[in-house]
Amino acid sequence: MKAVAFCGSARKNGNTAFLLNTVLERLEAQGIATELVELAGRDISGCKACYGCFKNKDNRCVFDSDIVNEAVARMVEADIILLGSPTYFAGISPEIKALIDRCGMVGRANGDLYKRKLGAAVVAVRRAGAIHVFDSLNHFFLIGQMIVVGSSYWNIGRGREKGEVAGDEEGILTMRTLGDNIAWLAEKIKG
Repeated sequence: MKAVAFCGSARKNGNTAFLLNTVLERLEAQGIATELVELAGRDISGCKACYGCFKNKDNRCVFDSDIVNEAVARMVEADIILLGSPTYFAGISPEIKALIDRCGMVGRANGDLYKRKLGAAVVAVRRAGAIHVFDSLNHFFLIGQMIVVGSSYWNIGRGREKGEVAGDEEGILTMRTLGDNIAWLAEKIKG
């Protein structure tokens, strides 16, 4: 089993990455290979709606100058996909939006590439707007016919300054429970 997590924060090693790593640590402890991909500092642009991926049907976006085709390949290879975003004006980051739109189009163009994989959203927030972000991330999984895994509460951690989310005890517990739930379900599906 393999899990890949995409961190949509513009801030490398920030609160969103911390939350995702908390989930990944639980998966690793239960024998699941993990990888964190941070979009910070990586080129990624939105979908051009050219439908070239529907024409070519080669599991790739026709625009090959950024991280998207690498991300699609990692998603195809993984059994578990995590998407993480900070909360920007009650919405997802532009980086994760571009990833969702482009990887989502390639997935749908090629027979729903991510169908029946496990998916989970992780959100970092200063104060408000996180539920909208959580919902937006989950739409990627749901339209892709993926299985969304939940936790003991919404998968949200609170903190503004880099590292501040580590002080959110409930948020950390939620991430740990999410990791345990993903590992449990992955084992049931595999068995």
